[in-house]
Amino acid sequence: MEKLSIVKIGGNIVEQEEALNRFTKSFAHLEGRKILVHGGGKIASKLAGDLGIEAKMVNGRRITDLETLKVVTMVYAGLANKNIVALLQANHCDAIGLSGADGDTIRTVKRPVKTIDYGFAGDMTPTSIHTKRIQSLLELNLFPVFSAITHNGEGQLLNTNADTIASALAIGLASSYAVSLIYCFEKKGVLSDIADDHSVITEIDQTKYTALREQGIIADGMIPKLDNAFDAIAQGVKKVIIKHADDLADEHAGTTIF
Repeated sequence: MEKLSIVKIGGNIVEQEEALNRFTKSFAHLEGRKILVHGGGKIASKLAGDLGIEAKMVNGRRITDLETLKVVTMVYAGLANKNIVALLQANHCDAIGLSGADGDTIRTVKRPVKTIDYGFAGDMTPTSIHTKRIQSLLELNLFPVFSAITHNGEGQLLNTNADTIASALAIGLASSYAVSLIYCFEKKGVLSDIADDHSVITEIDQTKYTALREQGIIADGMIPKLDNAFDAIAQGVKKVIIKHADDLADEHAGTTIF
């Protein structure tokens, strides 16, 4: 089965020029078919603040009211996405920047209000990923670069967690490719001590994850990342790795989820 790498890059890398330059060069030289999914939350939060819009987060997820939706769409699907695509093109990687609305590639539903109203947040369904459309792009030797903006098929854009998008793409394409899902950010992996970059936990299974979460070692934004990782493994994704963006090419780096 042909290999496919699905790489998610965190906002802390996206907003740092030198770090993003290094990463896009590494991604461009990654062999085989590949897809990039990116965030940009810190840029969006800064712009929202400049516009007098308060950024609200709960359990690592953004509350997206109408004004915030406008900001994240501008940043994710616009500035961040096109900047990444341009850098990849500069490294001779024929990237194509997309939101989920483009080509109807990712269709989501507005998250229902339960104890928390997340606003215009998009949740995945079993049919969210238009796998044939994405495969057709890959077969044209194009490398999709997905922002965290999706749509509901009725004209409404929705802000969707980029980690979730990466996981859903991996699951959706796992029947056609041997998929490796790689989460890249500014840390060496999942750390036992957040203040010590060398305290990488090299392997985590479901039992260990539960214990680490109960101890508070894994918290905040890492929770949805690992939830998505375990969901991907359970649904046929070959492997999930969390690592530093600078270590993308190092097969032995980071934390492996199994």
